[in-house]
Amino acid sequence: MEITKGQQGNAVPSEQRTATFTGLVYVDPVLASADGVAVNRVFFGPGSRTYWHSHERGQLLQVISGLGLICAEGDLPWSLEAGDVVWAAPGERHWHGAGPETLMLHLAVSLGTTTWLDPVSDADYGTAS
Repeated sequence: MEITKGQQGNAVPSEQRTATFTGLVYVDPVLASADGVAVNRVFFGPGSRTYWHSHERGQLLQVISGLGLICAEGDLPWSLEAGDVVWAAPGERHWHGAGPETLMLHLAVSLGTTTWLDPVSDADYGTAS
């Protein structure tokens, strides 16, 4: 068993992500990758989003606050709000992020290797609004 103590006050370490995200995105590791499982809190600024990607063994997302979007390849984006839980099946190509004028914070449990693909175009993202 491993216990990770929560951060006190404003001492939460954040890393701004740019290589596989569009816009302002911060990631706070909850559990560093262990046995192919990574758990992160991810904060998205308005209009920010991941690139298209997939997960070897799937991904579970739980929206903690705000409003966001998620889209599987070939579908139109779906709206997300606090409390929503999403399961992206193994190998399913998808993206997720904040709405055009909103913030979103979600918990991401990623299983196995993440395969990063192309950025989500403004046109594809715009189909959500």
